[in-house]
Amino acid sequence: MAHIDLGLDEKAHPGINGPMLFRPETAKPLNQLAETLLRAPHPTLTPGERELIAAYVSGLNDCTFCCSSHSAFAAAQLPAGMHLVDQVRADVGTAPVSVKLRALLRIAAAVQRSGREVTTELVDAARAEGATDLEIHDTVLIAAAFCMFNRYVDGLGTWAPQDPEAYARAAEHIVANGYGAS
Repeated sequence: MAHIDLGLDEKAHPGINGPMLFRPETAKPLNQLAETLLRAPHPTLTPGERELIAAYVSGLNDCTFCCSSHSAFAAAQLPAGMHLVDQVRADVGTAPVSVKLRALLRIAAAVQRSGREVTTELVDAARAEGATDLEIHDTVLIAAAFCMFNRYVDGLGTWAPQDPEAYARAAEHIVANGYGAS
């Protein structure tokens, strides 16, 4: 049970869904942020890659609900599916992703530890692998936003399903309808 009474069945509205229903006036801009960061048109990063960044950071933060959700959302949009997501989460250094995405994931990991851990060397390494300033910017913002989302979910002690199928069903909905859609 969440640390506060959300006034709803948490199993019907797990993770971030319960707090979003509890405070719809904050849910709207939070959903708009997620939609913009993860699904809006982007010149180079696919929605699956952006979801992978969110899943990776959420895993580093040990946020079960967000990591499971965004892993499923990434898997649903990446050709290699959950196998790739699991490989990235297990060892980004050996996962079969592009060298550019690996460099961006390293920046995301630095943001997760502290924004000040993003060094000129990390940024230069990403640029050397072909990352643009827009990609670096968006990676930092996705990582920072997911640190906030993770702390929101875990700070309220929300319930997270253990069944991976629950996240796969949510992925179908998000991929088809986006964030904030009923």
